[in-house]
Amino acid sequence: MARFQLTINGDRHAVDLAPDTPLLWVLRDTLQLVGTKFGCGQALCGACTVLADGRPRRSCTLPVSQLGTAAVTTIEGLSPDGSHPVQRAWVELDVPQCGWCQAGQIMSTVALLAEHPAPTDDEIGTALQGHLCRCGTYLRIRRAGAVQVESATTATPGMRWVGFTSPSARIARTWWSCRSSRRAA
Repeated sequence: MARFQLTINGDRHAVDLAPDTPLLWVLRDTLQLVGTKFGCGQALCGACTVLADGRPRRSCTLPVSQLGTAAVTTIEGLSPDGSHPVQRAWVELDVPQCGWCQAGQIMSTVALLAEHPAPTDDEIGTALQGHLCRCGTYLRIRRAGAVQVESATTATPGMRWVGFTSPSARIARTWWSCRSSRRAA
């Protein structure tokens, strides 16, 4: 066991843990922050994604000993009431179905928008690559990823939609029209 000083969602926490304890279990079991989900335990699905110093990290395989002084932000740390622009976009576009993958997808989208305030469809695809959604809401996830956060210095920070033509939307439309024409035949 070792003592670690962690900064999670702006709060300092002293925890006594084995150095190889994954951050996910520190968040969920020790700190009772259960918004970050366990999906695969192998950093393959993205459900456990959090931000460490603003960069997306898979918490299921990130040993607490490797955090160092990194400030960690979880889905609970974005806003206490779900009013973060990306969270609002998710609700407005009815993105979640079961919701299991959504915290990780939102965290990666927040990191993307911090780096690219007006992301292209390719940048959205790259940022969300490796995030799995078993409900298949990828088109809505990508659309919500196109939200552009306005400057926090404005009186009423909000969001506006960035126009783009999604290759995945074209594929879905093509697939659906092929299925529809087969049924008609």
